Amino acid sequence: MARADSGCEVWQQDFLKLDLPAEHFDGIFANAALFHIPSQELPRVLLQFHAALKPGGVLFSSNPRGANQEGWNHGRYGSYHDLEAWQRFMGDAGFVELEHYYRPAGLPREQQPWLASVWRRS
Repeated sequence: MARADSGCEVWQQDFLKLDLPAEHFDGIFANAALFHIPSQELPRVLLQFHAALKPGGVLFSSNPRGANQEGWNHGRYGSYHDLEAWQRFMGDAGFVELEHYYRPAGLPREQQPWLASVWRRS
């Protein structure tokens, strides 16, 4: 759908078997996706994303937030990080935070289950 609707080059791969070219992408859009990566694999995947972005490239992610727990939930694997843990993962991979916010907007924090963040390749 992304390819058909945008006319842009779109890549779809398994996070645990990435094969991405170096410094190729201006941006990576990962909406409701990265939280499915087990925490022990996340540093490697983020380093691969960092390497695949052009210098100054941007990564957007939005994930359900939590208290740093992970496991199976209703038949799907998820890692639910709080802001501080997410910032550590991203910073350790060489990303600089541009902004973060909670979704949906306009609700009390306890009713905002999503953490969205934008990062630049340093």
